[in-house]
Amino acid sequence: MPAVLGFEGSANKIGVGVVRDGTVLANPRRTYVTAPGTGFLPGDTARHHRAVILDLLQEALTEAGLTSKDIDCIAFTKGPGMGAPLASVAVVARTVAQLWNKPLLGVNHCIGHIEMGRLITGAVNPTVLYVSGGNTQVISYSEHRYRIFGETIDIAVGNCLDRFARVLKISNDPSPGYNIEQMAKRGKKLVELPYTVKGMDVSFSGILSFIEDAAQRMLATGECTPEDLCFSLQETVFAMLVEITERAMAHCGSKEALIVGGVGCNLRLQEMMGTMCQERGAQLFATDERFCIDNGAMIAQAGWEMFQAGHRTPLKDSGITQRYRTDEVEVTWRD
Repeated sequence: MPAVLGFEGSANKIGVGVVRDGTVLANPRRTYVTAPGTGFLPGDTARHHRAVILDLLQEALTEAGLTSKDIDCIAFTKGPGMGAPLASVAVVARTVAQLWNKPLLGVNHCIGHIEMGRLITGAVNPTVLYVSGGNTQVISYSEHRYRIFGETIDIAVGNCLDRFARVLKISNDPSPGYNIEQMAKRGKKLVELPYTVKGMDVSFSGILSFIEDAAQRMLATGECTPEDLCFSLQETVFAMLVEITERAMAHCGSKEALIVGGVGCNLRLQEMMGTMCQERGAQLFATDERFCIDNGAMIAQAGWEMFQAGHRTPLKDSGITQRYRTDEVEVTWRD
């Protein structure tokens, strides 16, 4: 019964998780929160991660009731993500692996989300909508690869929401996306925004530019409220995501859809996806904030699958890469 320790720190979340044979034994996490109207810079985020990662490691081991001798493998996020945070966490993972004399595994962040979602929900072979602050992809598994059917051609949907939150000076605690979701529930007017689907791909930069430019003018003249703008942005970008996911499901003949990534916590997105799936006679799978948002257990779970399939990452190949596509990884642990 191998136990895998996973380190995740590709953005403003830092997490350490322990997974043993499909059971999450521990999954503590910390978030680097900045002031309203601001984002998080790589250097500052990395300093935050370095300050808390050893405490998180001890917390994870204590919560799991394990010692270093009980750990069989050390997994860490190799990419994609922000360079400085990734590098800081990778250094710790490499050091721990050498001190404890354990094998090392570099994990693709996106695949970590998918494998965590499959584990928690029990989805067998879903079409995956992966939505976060750094990534937006529609994915389906075929012939030992997670194939990307569609994706953003510019910024991720989470980045679009986060940057709009800065325009309205919305709090980053617990996250700007969560606070936009709560404000959107009180919105009553749908403001028409650009709807940009290009084949199987989507574009969010034009929508963001439009609403950034229009927001202050519309608010100043009383045409709408901040809540109306949050509601309108959510409805528009989520409709785009549902459209390309449904098209991928039709192409694959899929009867399962799985939402992963931090934006996947959004209950309105889950509702819209659920309606689409119901109309298609398909089933929707999603997780809550414990496993949707970046966490160490998802890296541990993907690492566990890789470890069981015989994967190992030599020290010389354990550098991080900010651009590490989902379809670059050979998925040897699936049929």
